[in-house]
Amino acid sequence: MLPVSASPYRPGRRLSRWLAACLLLLAALAARAEAPVGTLGIVGSDTLAGLMLRWGEQLGDAHPGIRLQLLASGSASAPPALTAGTTRLGPMSRAMSDREREAFIATHGYPPVEIEVARDALAVIVHRHHPLDSLSLAQLDAIFSHTRRCGGEAPIERWSALGVTAPAGRIQLHGRNRASGSYGLFRERALCGGEYRRRLNEHSGSAAVVAAVTESLDALGYAGLNHLTPGVKVLTLTDAQGRVHRPDAASVQRGDYPLGRSLFVYANLPPGQGLAGPERAFFELVLSPRGQATVTELGFVALPETVVMQQRRRLGLDDP
Repeated sequence: MLPVSASPYRPGRRLSRWLAACLLLLAALAARAEAPVGTLGIVGSDTLAGLMLRWGEQLGDAHPGIRLQLLASGSASAPPALTAGTTRLGPMSRAMSDREREAFIATHGYPPVEIEVARDALAVIVHRHHPLDSLSLAQLDAIFSHTRRCGGEAPIERWSALGVTAPAGRIQLHGRNRASGSYGLFRERALCGGEYRRRLNEHSGSAAVVAAVTESLDALGYAGLNHLTPGVKVLTLTDAQGRVHRPDAASVQRGDYPLGRSLFVYANLPPGQGLAGPERAFFELVLSPRGQATVTELGFVALPETVVMQQRRRLGLDDP
C-alpha cells in the first residue's frame, strides 16, 4: 500500500508533457525560419534620413533579424544606385526624372516602382526677429534667380527693395546643394524652372540652412518642415491670384501649398515578383498606422488614408 503523500507513476502524463514541449519548440523554430532576415541597404535622400532611421529602429524591434544600412548622400544618388543594382530601395525627396527612369529601364528592362511614403514642404525662412512676414512668388523668384521666369519685373538684391528698413543691406541667400531633391524642387516651383543666382550659399542639409538663417538678420533661405526651429520665422507666400499660402499640415496634405512635395521610396521590383521578406516587412511598417504616426512625429505630413491604401495595393501587401 502506497503512502498517502506519494503519487503513482503515470508515464502517459510525462509523455504528453514531453510531446507538448517538442511541439512548442518546433513552432518556435518554424516561426524563426519564417521571420524575415537580412540587411536592407538603402541609398538616397538626406531629407528622409531621420525618418528612414526611425523606421529602421522600429523594424529591428519587430524583426530582430533585419538590419538597415543607410547612405544618405542626397536624392540624386538614389537612381544611379538603383540602376547599378547596389541598392534595391532608394528614398527621394522628389520624383525621379525622365532621364533617371530611362537609365534604369535601359539596364533592367522594366521601370522602378514609385511608392509615396510621406509628404513635406519647403518653408521659406528668415531670422526670428526679422520684420518681413510674407513674399509673393514673383518676389521670391526675383530674389533667388537671375532669370525671373515667374514674372518679377526687376531683380531684388537688397532688403530695402522689399520695403524693409532694418536690415536694409544685401540679402544673403541660403539653400540646398545640387545633389538634393530640395534644390531641384525649389528651382522648379519657386524659380519657374529658372536658374539660381551664383551667390546662393549651398548647404548639404536643411539643418545647415536653418542654422545659417538663425545666425543672420540678412539671411533668407528654404528648408524642409521637419528641420525648422524657434530660431527662424516661416514666411507666407502669395500667388498671382492674391491667395496666401502657409505650409501647414492641412495645406500640404491637400496639395495646396506651392512648395509642397511628396516623399518617395523607389524599389527595384521586377514585374510579377513579390517583395523579398525584409523589403515587405519594411513597407508593411511604413504604410501602417504606426509608420504614418512616425511621419507626423518627425515633423513631416502623413499620407491621406486613401493614398496609403493605393500604395499598399501597388506593392501587393494586402494580397492573400
